[in-house]
Amino acid sequence: MEHENVNNADNGAAPENHDHEYLHAHGISHTHGNHGHGHGHTHSHEHTKAVLNRLSRAIGHLQSVRNMVEEGRDCSEVLIQIAAVRSAIDNTGKLILQDHLKHCIVDAAAEGDQQAIDDLCQAIDKYMK
Repeated sequence: MEHENVNNADNGAAPENHDHEYLHAHGISHTHGNHGHGHGHTHSHEHTKAVLNRLSRAIGHLQSVRNMVEEGRDCSEVLIQIAAVRSAIDNTGKLILQDHLKHCIVDAAAEGDQQAIDDLCQAIDKYMK
């Protein structure tokens, strides 16, 4: 996992040495220009808190499904609950995609950042499998 040093000034900047996913997960603006992503736009997401809340609920739901399996619950019930977790995760992914399109990709396109668009296409390919 790549790490990025971010200054930890008293102005509320991100803590030093947090990894890239942490910065995204906590809605901390940062640039990608210094660690090999090939694009330099900032990532600021409107729905970070909603995404984190949805993921927390999905994790809790999945833990409940695990408990159902451990308790030997009916397979049909387990499958229905797995479908519900999958739907929750898919809807969370949709929200992340919408945020990314409305903010990051709009900024990247305005800057002529083709790499960001290519990266998105690649991510969509993996997400849709």
